[in-house]
Amino acid sequence: MNFVTDEDQVRAASEEFYAALNRMLAGNASSLGDIWLQSSTVTTMHPIGGREVGWKQVRQSFEQVAQKSTGGRVEMTDRLIRIFGDVAYELGVEVAQFSIAGEPLSLNSRITNIYHREGEDWKIVHHHGDKSPGIFEALNR
Repeated sequence: MNFVTDEDQVRAASEEFYAALNRMLAGNASSLGDIWLQSSTVTTMHPIGGREVGWKQVRQSFEQVAQKSTGGRVEMTDRLIRIFGDVAYELGVEVAQFSIAGEPLSLNSRITNIYHREGEDWKIVHHHGDKSPGIFEALNR
């Protein structure tokens, strides 16, 4: 028999999130809606700075990056997943190389993602990363 554990499911949700982030870096943030809980309760504190509350603000923050990004790659390394009932979190390091408004940037940021089980699916409800002044400045030029 092949048993799929909660940790396997959270890891798959994380992989879906990072695949969507890579599509965002190529200019398309639309698939992020597939992995996020689209609720007024979701939050982010991105490496780009600020704090977004609610799906509308979270979506807009990703769209802002997608509009100015010209490609690159982001991945999670050193992943640690913990699960408590219908809530899970993962810790790790986001490593990225990408361009914002034509400016090459790199990121090595400590990350926390929080997931909530919705039926059979795990959805992101919070994404937090160390602030990166270089990204913030490039977005606001």
